[in-house]
Amino acid sequence: MTITAVPQQPVRTFRLRLAALSLAMLLPSLGTSITNVALPTLATSFHAPIQDVQWVVIAYLLAVTTLIVGAGRLGDMLGRRRVLLFGIGIFAAASACGAIAPNLWWLVAMRGVQGLGAAIMMALTIASVSDMVPKDRTGSAMGLLGTVSAVGTALGPSLGGLLINAFGWPAVFAFMAASGAGVFVFGAQVFPSDVAKKPMHFTFDLPGMMVLALSLGAYALSTTLGGATPGMTNVGLGLLALIGMATFVAIENRTTVPLVQLALLRDRALAAGLVSMALVSTIMMATLVVGPFFLSGVLRLSPVQTGFAMSVGPGVSALAGIPAGRLVDRFGESTVTYSGLLGVVVGSVLMMLLPGAFGVNGYIGGLAIITAGYALFQAANNTAVMNGAPSERRGVTSALLGLSRNLGLITGASAMGAVFAFGSKSEALFGLGTGGGAGLRLTFAVAAVLASAAFCVTLLGRRLK
Repeated sequence: MTITAVPQQPVRTFRLRLAALSLAMLLPSLGTSITNVALPTLATSFHAPIQDVQWVVIAYLLAVTTLIVGAGRLGDMLGRRRVLLFGIGIFAAASACGAIAPNLWWLVAMRGVQGLGAAIMMALTIASVSDMVPKDRTGSAMGLLGTVSAVGTALGPSLGGLLINAFGWPAVFAFMAASGAGVFVFGAQVFPSDVAKKPMHFTFDLPGMMVLALSLGAYALSTTLGGATPGMTNVGLGLLALIGMATFVAIENRTTVPLVQLALLRDRALAAGLVSMALVSTIMMATLVVGPFFLSGVLRLSPVQTGFAMSVGPGVSALAGIPAGRLVDRFGESTVTYSGLLGVVVGSVLMMLLPGAFGVNGYIGGLAIITAGYALFQAANNTAVMNGAPSERRGVTSALLGLSRNLGLITGASAMGAVFAFGSKSEALFGLGTGGGAGLRLTFAVAAVLASAAFCVTLLGRRLK
């Protein structure tokens, strides 16, 4: 196996490379959140109903979710530097085309292409850490990337609002285009060359890629279409997703060069890391989906106050990311992983108890503990998963991490929102009370169970490795 990370490289060199990777992680995070604030303006500009304008967000998320595994595999086959720079360029070009969109559906199409670039960046920034950073600083690098991702998500709405207020909605896409171009130039200067590989016939599992993309797309749509009143369309899409995944497994077992080597998923530690990431991401999305309804509907906070309370989560994540990575380097992956998961469990329990007694301060306290636990878990789990991946499979392994996170976010947005709605409408369910307060308590009771399950899965996966 060829090792591309060189511990003896000058400190300035790997810092520049890590800075470029951080910017490549920032772009897709910005792309996720910066356009949300533009939706009302887009509806007015294109004279379109909100259900059509929402596809500006959905197209991006679908593209990222369905294409991230294929993007990681391409990076392993063609060279991570080459494919990563291609993804940055695609993101910048699609953003530029979006800025001059003549109609809504052109913009939606460009958001899909932008999502392709984002999928490549999300898959290959984490995969490239081991190629560019000394092994004894991998945890710190993972923590930094987690911080940058949180900063991008938190910064997006406010930055988008400022740009729209000053220059109109095209400025949002022009900004992403200019930023993407700058990151491309920077990365081209500092990323190390790909390790030369033996000449080989290029073979890509296109049937597997198409079936996986269709399956994941069907799953994502089954959990998002219809909002609070899903119907038979959702059921049909869910069944299509199950059939598609079964077909994907059959294809991967038969092809000589599979998109995902299913033997990878037989590694108990890797499988545990992926399952845990999906479970914890479901909880994190619950804080974003349920929070606004509880804060405004139950605590009667104004939009500004609600926004401030909601910003505590991304703020804590941003502040905790780098220290979490350093703790991983000092105390090891397992200790920090378990500590982070325990933090999520404790924070979820406190979210059931504190808001009812202490109002918004109780909510902020519980949210801060959940988010700090998540930062610890993410840094340690990502480090453990990537350190255990062979060099030639780091791209697809990183992509699987990103995929598990995205599936958790999608599931959290739909399932945990449904749990909150169910608890809010039920009469004194399980002694939790009534109304939005009951919905919050039921939601985070489920979150505590999910976090406990993630702890058990991780413990079993690593002990049975």
